[in-house]
Amino acid sequence: MHLYQFNRHQFNRRAFITLLGSTAAAWPLAAGAQQREPMRRIGVLSPTAMDDQQDKERLAAFQQRLQQLGWSDGHNVRIDHRFAAADPENYRKYAAELVALAPDVILAPGTSLVHMLQATRTIPIVFPFAADPVGSGLIESLSRPGGNATGFLVFEYDLSAKWLELLKEIAPGVTRAAVLRDPTAITGIGQFAVIQSVARSVGVEVSPLNLRDDSETERAVTAFARSSNGGVIVTGSALASVQRNLIIELAARHKLPAVYFERHFVASGGLISYGANQVDGYRRAAAYVDRILKGEKPADLPVQAPTKYELVINLRTAKALGLDVPTTVLARADEVIE
Repeated sequence: MHLYQFNRHQFNRRAFITLLGSTAAAWPLAAGAQQREPMRRIGVLSPTAMDDQQDKERLAAFQQRLQQLGWSDGHNVRIDHRFAAADPENYRKYAAELVALAPDVILAPGTSLVHMLQATRTIPIVFPFAADPVGSGLIESLSRPGGNATGFLVFEYDLSAKWLELLKEIAPGVTRAAVLRDPTAITGIGQFAVIQSVARSVGVEVSPLNLRDDSETERAVTAFARSSNGGVIVTGSALASVQRNLIIELAARHKLPAVYFERHFVASGGLISYGANQVDGYRRAAAYVDRILKGEKPADLPVQAPTKYELVINLRTAKALGLDVPTTVLARADEVIE
């Protein structure tokens, strides 16, 4: 009886030690399984070139906000970038490449949105900026996008009229304005139409100047500048951003006052800009990407308008053009570069 009790106790002790050992061995595996989160994937189709400084700033803001929300590139999310440089063939090629990677969500600003929607109607897409996505047929409505894309507006068409008014205010002698636009984009046509509708009321004759390749843009601007009292309005497009330095240089060479659709032109030497803060659009887009990665659907996330428009003036450029910026304009400026 005592021997049986000893053996039983001995067996129980051995069984306990064996069980304890096997459980302890499993603990690191279980802990590792809990720590290893699935790697999520984000695709980005930028409309600009890889070395574009403005795009670097926007993407840095996007990634910084993602990190604040708990998503770190290389840790629990992988971000795949493609840069179209405003080339139609690149858009198609890289859109297909990103779809083939099967990301959880794609960031597609501006013209990139059009090409991404042609490539996929299932992968969620967030656009940090777009102009008139409803009128372009890309989404059903601002409050209920309805498909696989949602995001943020860069401006409403009425803003285009303010560019012409601002040009006349800062350069009263202007009687002619070339409106630089991308003729292949619906938004380019729409922006020109609004500018044209107010041209007579401000006493300026406007004409479209279509952006194509660098040499054609240079020829067109040079031809326009042969007559006096000219000014320039650069409407929003990826192609204008790609040709930013060329356009700024042409305006300076021919002494043409120019109004631009966003501040990076002015920071690079342009005269004046009025438009939404695009870096802020990228930050806000990161929050939508976060919500989609956590299970929400683009169709249920409303498209939002910009929270702030910025007026930026470069006084060095104004001086080079012989312009005295009115105090009324300076008083409204959000940023003055001296």
